[in-house]
Amino acid sequence: MENIEEVRAILVETLGIGERGASLTRESILLGDIPEFDSMAVVSIITALEEEFDFVVDDDEISAETFETLGTLSDFVSRKLAV
Repeated sequence: MENIEEVRAILVETLGIGERGASLTRESILLGDIPEFDSMAVVSIITALEEEFDFVVDDDEISAETFETLGTLSDFVSRKLAV
């Protein structure tokens, strides 16, 4: 199941990046490329994903690889939903 559009919308809203979010593709680098994407943003994004998709993210599931690109984050959501 592909959730990339929903995940992109959450990123845009949570980070407040507006129109810049429209250019995000599956390969778009998140960590290091989007100035607003800092450690506090990670917490906010996790919370927003949990609320939107009704799952819980455990601390040991959080890694830099998960937040590397829009695609890796979307894949993470898909895996969580498949459980």
